[in-house]
Amino acid sequence: MNRQSLALCLLCLSQICLADNGMVMSMDDGMTLAVGNMLSYLHFTPGDTLWFLGWVPQSSGAMVGTCIALFMLAVIERWIAACRGVMEFHWNQQALIIASDKLNTLPTQSSPIGFIKRFTPPFIPAHDISRGVMFAAQTLLDYLFMLTVMTFQLGFIFSLVVGLGVGETLFGRFGSVTHVH
Repeated sequence: MNRQSLALCLLCLSQICLADNGMVMSMDDGMTLAVGNMLSYLHFTPGDTLWFLGWVPQSSGAMVGTCIALFMLAVIERWIAACRGVMEFHWNQQALIIASDKLNTLPTQSSPIGFIKRFTPPFIPAHDISRGVMFAAQTLLDYLFMLTVMTFQLGFIFSLVVGLGVGETLFGRFGSVTHVH
């Protein structure tokens, strides 16, 4: 019986040692990176990598500069959205004129309602390529903002939220032009 319990203890001990790998599996500390720590909770401490290794604000001045840059990028994102809204309205009007020229009719209220409901705007390279580029730029900024929020740095998050709010206040009325009939 003594040999069996000793063999069982050695077998269990060998399994524990093999599974250890020498790694500490504590989740209490931040993940140590080459330059800073990635903390998995909301914080104000500097040292988070923002988008690439060259942008790691470590001092208070660098944090303020980064927050100002994020604020300005958020305002620019809302400006792009407003430009897209204004351009969409203009492009829709142009497409309606082009389509009515092809049918030799005027785009007025007396046009048949079926024409308006079944109308598909023609492909106009100047309009559609511009639309695609603007959408790609806005989507790129949105993904960069998502990565910024994933740093859990509250200074970055507040800068984005305030910048988006200020940008919407400044430019939001232009983006809603598309809803006017």
